[in-house]
Amino acid sequence: VEAQAAKLGVRSPRPGAPREGEGKSPAASGLPPTRPDALPPMRLAPIQRHATAASSSAGASSQATSTTTRVASRFQSLLRCASSRQVEESRGILTAEEVLGFRDEFPILDQSVYGDKPLVYLDNAATSQKPRRVLRAMEEYYEEYNSNVHRGVHALSAKATDRYEQARDKVAAFVGAGSSRDVVFTRNASEAINLVAYTWGLDNLGEGDEVVLTVAEHHSNIVPWQMLSQRNKFDVKFAGLDPKTQSLDLDGLRNLITPKTKLVSFGHVSNVLGSVNPVEEIVAAARQGAHPDCKILLDACQSVPHMPTSFPDLGVDFAVCSGHKMCAPTGIGFLWGKPEVLEAMPPFMGGGEMIQDVYQTHSTFAKPPGKFEAGTPAICEAIGLGEACDYLAEIGMGRVEEFEHEIGAYMYRELVEKIEGIKIYGPSPDQAPRAALAAFNVEGLHATDVSMILDQYGIAVRSGHHCTQPLHQYLGINASARASLYLYNTKEEVDQFVSKLSETIEFFRGG
Repeated sequence: VEAQAAKLGVRSPRPGAPREGEGKSPAASGLPPTRPDALPPMRLAPIQRHATAASSSAGASSQATSTTTRVASRFQSLLRCASSRQVEESRGILTAEEVLGFRDEFPILDQSVYGDKPLVYLDNAATSQKPRRVLRAMEEYYEEYNSNVHRGVHALSAKATDRYEQARDKVAAFVGAGSSRDVVFTRNASEAINLVAYTWGLDNLGEGDEVVLTVAEHHSNIVPWQMLSQRNKFDVKFAGLDPKTQSLDLDGLRNLITPKTKLVSFGHVSNVLGSVNPVEEIVAAARQGAHPDCKILLDACQSVPHMPTSFPDLGVDFAVCSGHKMCAPTGIGFLWGKPEVLEAMPPFMGGGEMIQDVYQTHSTFAKPPGKFEAGTPAICEAIGLGEACDYLAEIGMGRVEEFEHEIGAYMYRELVEKIEGIKIYGPSPDQAPRAALAAFNVEGLHATDVSMILDQYGIAVRSGHHCTQPLHQYLGINASARASLYLYNTKEEVDQFVSKLSETIEFFRGG
């Protein structure tokens, strides 16, 4: 194991090596209560679990056993991600045959709508579809070991807890986190941003302070800061776009950052422009010109599902992501934070799970991530997210990124060359890296009308403001249509989309 770890560039946990949290109470360590019945992936005989749990003298050894299991699980996740990176380097870009193979894993794609129209799903920036293995993992939870997690000593609770915390390990490995303790499960990315706003932000943003955003932000990264600014009286400022490329005006953002800036928050990839923001340059600008205590939050909802991403390497303090855009179910997302920052933050909500001790006069709280996860969590959804991380890691995120770059550029060129009067927002593939999506308008037509007729052909695209009203106002438009691709889309589907878009335009123009 040590030799394989060294070969893949992963550090193996030494058996018996001390780890943060060992020897402390479970709540103090930030881990769930440790038990001898914490199940590894293979089933442990119930008689062994119950006999061990009945021994009150086994507390110290059970904690060591549980910690060792968690360390091993974490190492397995790191090893799996490192192995997939090594394998993807030798496999190259995804082939058409592989993409067709992926489609077999997504049963929802194999259907017709309106009778005989094969579904062409191009709404992946809103939500992705789910592979069978994710659906199976969630079904298995409800059919085989449905139980509440943490504290329970019976077999089902033990297995549910183990799988739930393994999912956290998988997410941590997928985004390069140094520890699973840095990953907080939330309902979605919106809740993750609100968590930061109403814990760190409530305590650290006040009158005279500034928050710098970009005009391209999703409402989830605008509204919480506006609401908090009305309460705490700080200023919210917006960086605009480069008029030549319709990507972020980096110089303009640098000029907005001052010693009063306490937070810079921005999206990694725009869900409308398709532009990929230069995270390292933005981080450098904030570290150089902002307040010494300035924090940086990254909205990674449109990047983590589509490209290799390591939050610690990007240098940000917080990052948020939603599961449903990366082959996982709805109702689950996560916040990643630097451990020292999470440690200093107060709890988000009060209730069960997030406490250490409760008295009539006061309460004390668990360490991260526990203190941010009040109440019964979305257990099944977290397990589904962990399985989705496994699925994507096995494909190789570098390969996914290369494939999407190619098919996204193909869709952009086909639209520009074959659709008269089309306006695609954001940089062209020749100007800057862009995501595999195209938000567009056709001269003289409303985006919703275009999308409704495309739907009659079986082409699923999205229309509206895509939760980016300030961006649409900045661009001088009310709405746009958006086609967005993922790893299971084909060039034939792109051709079908472009062809039916042409027919839609002819329909409205009486051609």
